[in-house]
Amino acid sequence: MRILALESSGLVAAAAIVEEEQTIAEYTVNYRKTHSQTLLPMLDEMIRMTGLAPDTIDAIAVSGGPGSFTGLRIGSATAKGLGLAWNKPLIHVPTLDALAYNLYRTSGIVCPVMDARRRQVYTGIYSCEKEFRVVEKQMAVEVDKLAEKLNLLGEQVTFLGDGVPVYREVLERELRVPYFFAPPHLNRQRAAAVGALGIQYYRAGKTETAAGHQPDYLRASQAERERARREQAERGSAKNDKK
Repeated sequence: MRILALESSGLVAAAAIVEEEQTIAEYTVNYRKTHSQTLLPMLDEMIRMTGLAPDTIDAIAVSGGPGSFTGLRIGSATAKGLGLAWNKPLIHVPTLDALAYNLYRTSGIVCPVMDARRRQVYTGIYSCEKEFRVVEKQMAVEVDKLAEKLNLLGEQVTFLGDGVPVYREVLERELRVPYFFAPPHLNRQRAAAVGALGIQYYRAGKTETAAGHQPDYLRASQAERERARREQAERGSAKNDKK
């Protein structure tokens, strides 16, 4: 089985071609470029270097969110376009699941954190020591609440993700359990991890059509939240005018 995997949920843009026993190719950029500038050129270069034809790909795995709204839309549109053009199924891989899978076989709890702004993180809680298991599904939560959850679990925790440098001081202050931070080569999103989990999901029948794929944002965008606040304020003002 051969999977093409795409990752664009955060600052990292990455693409990989993964088989059951190996990663054939992986291309990652995490430096001052937008995903619209990097993702397709990376795919073109990777396919050119490997010489693999589209008909050798079984499915396309895509990091499906949460994360950057723009990044997720670019990744989703790219995966959908390839799926329709190549007539391939898509595999929606939750972003935090794939991020945690970087630390497969790590003892204790693995806790990926992505900065969601306003003292919130996108996160999930995973057990990876013997098998990959979701302890708590990915969520948007205040970083203080996450520390409370982890303290209640009472296990050693390893953190990774772009939320670590943002909230490291808060976590160090609030945690009462042993904790570690993943090393640089494992602490950000990887397309190879999306592809490896994608193979498992494919075997379990968790595929979707290219036309049916939608990213999982977990919460409304900032523009949507601001519009909702304006509408609520306008309704309140209208009620006061009627009094």
